[in-house]
Amino acid sequence: MSENLPNGQPASNPVPSAAPAAPGYAAAPQPVPGKTLGIVGLILAILLPIIGLVLSIVAVVQSRKAGAGNVPGVIGIVIGALGTIGYIILIVSIASLAGAGIDAAQQCLDGAYSVTVAGQEVLCSEIMTQ
Repeated sequence: MSENLPNGQPASNPVPSAAPAAPGYAAAPQPVPGKTLGIVGLILAILLPIIGLVLSIVAVVQSRKAGAGNVPGVIGIVIGALGTIGYIILIVSIASLAGAGIDAAQQCLDGAYSVTVAGQEVLCSEIMTQ
């Protein structure tokens, strides 16, 4: 027995339409040259500033050749430069203090009763007992 719709057309069993095709995945973006090296340079700039500075500079140069930016590399350059300057200041300060101490000890060994160290007079007996 056939069923008819109110306008006289026969009813049909509509076939469900197929689901739309899933969109294809886009190709993975190409890695930015120097990006990983920039991150490594940033981390090393904190721990070993001179090495981090060199690696960060290399990373930024690689990225610029590819026409891409490299924020971790630039930050690594800044931190590495500041850390390197800090280490240089620290080494110079320690060397000058050691030099002043050696001079004071030598004066005491030469027979002085007291010496002036960093603007303060110190007895040789205090220097030689330490």
